Amino acid sequence: RAAEAEVSKVRTGMLKAFVEGRFELGGAEGATRIVTDAGAEVDEDGSVIALRAVSVDGRSRAHLGGRSVPVGVLADLSEQLIAVHGQNDQLRLLRPAEQRAVIDRFAGEAVTEPLEQYRAVRDEWLAVVAELTERSTRSREMAQQADLLRHGLTEIDAVAPEPGEDTELTEQIKRLAAVDELRAAASAAHAAVSGSPDGDPDAPGALGLIGEATRQLSGSEDAVLRELGPRLDEASVLLSEVGAELGSYLETLDADPALLEKVLARQADLKRLTRKYAADVDGVLAWADDARRRMSTMDTSEEALAELAKRRDELAVTLAGHALRLSEARIEAAAELAEAITAEMSGLAMRQAEIEITVERRTVDESDAHAVKVEGRLVHAGPDGVDDVELLLRAHNGAPPLPVHKAASGGELSRVMLAIEVVLAHADTV
Repeated sequence: RAAEAEVSKVRTGMLKAFVEGRFELGGAEGATRIVTDAGAEVDEDGSVIALRAVSVDGRSRAHLGGRSVPVGVLADLSEQLIAVHGQNDQLRLLRPAEQRAVIDRFAGEAVTEPLEQYRAVRDEWLAVVAELTERSTRSREMAQQADLLRHGLTEIDAVAPEPGEDTELTEQIKRLAAVDELRAAASAAHAAVSGSPDGDPDAPGALGLIGEATRQLSGSEDAVLRELGPRLDEASVLLSEVGAELGSYLETLDADPALLEKVLARQADLKRLTRKYAADVDGVLAWADDARRRMSTMDTSEEALAELAKRRDELAVTLAGHALRLSEARIEAAAELAEAITAEMSGLAMRQAEIEITVERRTVDESDAHAVKVEGRLVHAGPDGVDDVELLLRAHNGAPPLPVHKAASGGELSRVMLAIEVVLAHADTV
C-alpha cells in the first residue's frame, strides 16, 4: 500500500525491502482494466505478479506484470482486489440495513431481479398515492385554479390567434395606413420600368429604351456591337419580371377603409390577450398549451379520484406480489448464508457458535403512508422491500440466539465480520 511505504520497513543492514504478490484477476473488470492500461503481462493462468521495492534512501519502485509502473497503479489495483479487515469493521454489523445488504449481496441475481421490479412498481405506486393525496387535500384550491385556467382558455379560444399573427397584422396595417404613399411610389417605379400606362411615346420606360437599343444594335454589321444584343435581351427579361411584380403589387393596394378598420379591431383583440397572458401571440399559444396540461391534473371530481384510488390499489397488489417474491428469495438465501458463516466461524476459534438469520416483515397500521398488504398483513414498503433482517448468534449449544451485537464480544464480532467477508467472496471481486 502506497501509504505504508516507509524507510523504517527496510531491515537494518539491508539496502532494500521487497513485497511481491501474485493476484488472480478472475472476473474483476476494474482490476483487468488497470492491468491492461499499464501494459502488464498476464500469466497463462490469468494471474499477474505485482512487486514493490523501497530502498534505504527513500526511493520507491513498483512493477506490475514485468513492467515498471507508478506506485499509484498498485494502489488502484489493491483497492480492486484486496479487502483490509480491521476491528472497527464489526460496527457495520450493528446496522440493520447492512445486515440486509449482506443477504442481498450473497443472493445475487435471485434478489436483484425481484428487487428491481419491486422498486419500479413502488415508484409508480408512490406517485399515484401522492397525486391522490394532493387532489384530495387541495381540491378546493385546485378547483379555483382550474376555473381561472378554464376562463383564460375560453378567452383565448374565442379569439383563436394564429402563430405569428400579431407580426403579420402589424405589417398589413402599415401598408393599409400608407396606401397612398405606397401606390405613388409603386406607380412611379412601374412607369419607369414599363413606360407610361397610356403608351406615351415620350415616356417609353426602361423596357422601351432597351428595346430601342436592341433594334439599333441588331442592324449593325460590327461583330462587337452585335454581341451586346443578348445581354440587352437578358436585361429586358429581368425588367419585364420586375414590371409584372410591380403591377401585381399595385392591384393589392386598393384603398379599403373597412378592411383597415377590421384589421385594427383584430389587432386590438390580440393585444388584449398579450397584455394578460404573454408578450406575443406565440407566447399566448404556449400559455394555453401549458394550461390544458395543468388542467388535466386538476380533475378533483369523484370519478377522477375514484379512478386514481383504483389505480393505487392495483399497483399495491402488484407491489405486494413483488415484495413477497423478494422476501422468499431472502429467506432462502438467509438459510444458506447462515450455514456458510457458521462453517467459517469454526475455523476462527468459535467452533460452538452458530449464526441464525431472520427475515421478518415489519408490521404497521393504516397510519403508515407506505403501508401495503402482504399475505393479509399491513407492512411497511420501504425502498429495499418489506423485510427486516437480523443476524442472531448462538454462542454455544443450549444458549438462546441473540442479536449478534449483544451475544458477541468485540473480538468475536470482528471474527463474525471476517467470516461474512470470506463467504461473500463469490459476490465481490475483493
